Amino acid sequence: MAAPKGKFARHLDTLDVAGLSARAYADADVDRALAAEHRDLADLGALLSPAGTARLEEIAQAARETTLRRFGRAVRLYAPLYVSNACLSSCTYCGFAKGLPIARRTLTVDEVEREAELLTGRGFRHILLVAGEHRVEVSQDYLVEIIERLRPRVPSLSIETQTWSDDTYQRLVRAGLEGVVHYQETYDRDRYAQTHVAGWKRDYDRRLNSTELAGEAGVRRLGIGALLGLAADWRADVLTVAAHAAFLVKTYWRTEVTVSLPRIKPSASGYQPLVPVSDTEYVQALSALRLFEPEAGIVLSTREPAALRDGLVRIAVTTMSAGSSTEPGGYSAPGEATEQFSISDERSPAEVAAMLEAAGYEPVWKDAFPLVG
Repeated sequence: MAAPKGKFARHLDTLDVAGLSARAYADADVDRALAAEHRDLADLGALLSPAGTARLEEIAQAARETTLRRFGRAVRLYAPLYVSNACLSSCTYCGFAKGLPIARRTLTVDEVEREAELLTGRGFRHILLVAGEHRVEVSQDYLVEIIERLRPRVPSLSIETQTWSDDTYQRLVRAGLEGVVHYQETYDRDRYAQTHVAGWKRDYDRRLNSTELAGEAGVRRLGIGALLGLAADWRADVLTVAAHAAFLVKTYWRTEVTVSLPRIKPSASGYQPLVPVSDTEYVQALSALRLFEPEAGIVLSTREPAALRDGLVRIAVTTMSAGSSTEPGGYSAPGEATEQFSISDERSPAEVAAMLEAAGYEPVWKDAFPLVG
């Protein structure tokens, strides 16, 4: 049985995202959006439009000023720690999808601890635990045990796993969990159904509601995102993830909200994006997102190439990964399991930190941004 619609899903039904994305915006609409003190979705549509593309330098400069005003020059660094690539869901774009002939591995708690020791030795104090969707191999008991084991040495722990009930999120919070990341991947219901063909993740509303459940359970950091290239209309997905972020910022005002817009990268799935998003469009999307929702953190992974990451941190990004591996055990024993996707920025954490310092930014290994309230 499909999950009922949550609060944001019902709110989303009232929005004409497709119309906002398809509207023929003029230069005057971009002027109005840039001048606005508080921007609505129509303003965001203008900033994302082809008319906005022609004004990208102005949009990026305004985004830079907004980022510096809200976040200063502090950039939080984190590392993903993949604990398992076992998965019972079939998602056409994912390198972990059920049925793919890949090398599967689920780490023991001791192995996870060794991976974490390597990461803390490199400076990280914020670790994101990542797993495929497998409720047996990656059970709530397993995650609780990992969090309890790592909490004494890792001040900030987040998860990016399958969705859970509010009771499970409460249990994870009691164990020491701070953050939950759930990407909707695409907010287009039809495209979502086409690309999520089997498994728990196929339920659109269960996926969409999960962030609200985590927020109600007391999770201190909520991360959302859309996978650009999955749907034909990338602007519609950016509009919707922005509306989602604004909803979360307003509803869970004591909670930090972050947004990520990863682009599809090569993986064992062999999936090719419907409509590739260019570097110019990508900068435009992140800059416009910053102007629409100044309070949300923007996260950038090593999926993107080094030069582009270096530029985006000067415009809109507040959190970035470094020295990442996307395979279970990939820090201590690389090559024993299949990675989720290929990374583009292969610099070490120290090299990324040096880049930030050279650009006049402060690389922050521990929590840099106090929560409201």
